[in-house]
Amino acid sequence: MTRLTTSLAAAVLLSMTLVACGRTSTPPDERQPSATSEPSDASPDETDEPVESGGEPEDPSPGQTPGVPTVTATVASGLAVPWGIAFLPDGSAIVTERDSRRVLRLVLTSEGDAPQAAEIIELGEIEEAVPEVEAGLLGVAVSPDFVNDNTLFFYATTADDNSVFKVTLDGDQLGQPTPILTGIPKGVIHDGGRLEFGPDGFLYVSTGETGDATRAQDFRSLAGKILRITSEGDSAPGNPEPDSPVWSLGHRNVQGLAFDDAGQLWASEFGDSTFDELNLVTPGGNYGWPLVEGTGGEPDYVDPLLTWSTEDASPSGLAFADGMLWMAALRGQRLWQIPLTGDRAGEPVGLLTGEYGRIRTVVTTPDGDLWVATSNRDGRGEPAADDDRILLVSLGD
Repeated sequence: MTRLTTSLAAAVLLSMTLVACGRTSTPPDERQPSATSEPSDASPDETDEPVESGGEPEDPSPGQTPGVPTVTATVASGLAVPWGIAFLPDGSAIVTERDSRRVLRLVLTSEGDAPQAAEIIELGEIEEAVPEVEAGLLGVAVSPDFVNDNTLFFYATTADDNSVFKVTLDGDQLGQPTPILTGIPKGVIHDGGRLEFGPDGFLYVSTGETGDATRAQDFRSLAGKILRITSEGDSAPGNPEPDSPVWSLGHRNVQGLAFDDAGQLWASEFGDSTFDELNLVTPGGNYGWPLVEGTGGEPDYVDPLLTWSTEDASPSGLAFADGMLWMAALRGQRLWQIPLTGDRAGEPVGLLTGEYGRIRTVVTTPDGDLWVATSNRDGRGEPAADDDRILLVSLGD
């Protein structure tokens, strides 16, 4: 019996034990949004709990230290729920809009040393995408061999499922999307959607459990997982099970993936009613949902490195730059700065708190700074006249 199937059997036994002891959380169907209210990225019954590990995160004091990350330019404005951002080798960026299904190319301009707003080129739409609440056109990744194959990858909710598509970019023209991985369960909530190529050249895909928590522990389901596939959509060599794309399981809704300079994979994950998580992802790891939320200390499950109250986070995008992780927070309306030392995460610091509203995505630029995308037009924010925006955050010296 493999490690994964052994863990799954142990999870079922532990679930029965926890039920007997009265330690399980509220059944998933009692947390579903009503027909008259739009679901939120985190559950409606969020509570303001302290951070579980590392103490309570603190926002920086004004003028705390020189070189504090600073918004130095608005790269783009007037966007409609920008979700995925990925840079091409020439320094321009591909941006997806969740609800419009549009694919944009942003070309930076400058005047002297001062960054200016990007030129926005509309490349077309991924017509297979069917937007609904949290679903639609989500993540994007650029082929590691783009200079030779001109290939982009998209995660999109279709009429039947969530699928990963590959598309050729010819100048500013998108080719016909070709599905390479299909059958990922879809949902109007907890839909996952982040794509990230690893240093191993394989594509990592985050999926949500779509509001059906049992799927996260079901190894046969692609929901509630992190997947690892080739550029043709096959299970990547070295996966825990040779014929399965599953890399890790027991996830509720991962919307952020980032590799650090040591090649370690980190993931930001929405909790339910108490704790959001930052996880260090290992092959075959079971991250506990729905049997554990936050730190459970159970030997069969991997505990998060950091947790936040759902009020302070509701995390989405994740990036690595300058020796740190940078995590976008939707309900928390801030950018979390998280120092790393090897496989340990230090004290998080909240930046830009409340200044730009909901923050959906953060990516590292080719120059080592950050682009940060707001998400105030997603039905849950209070958009300003120029929302949604992509902001340039300079990390300084």
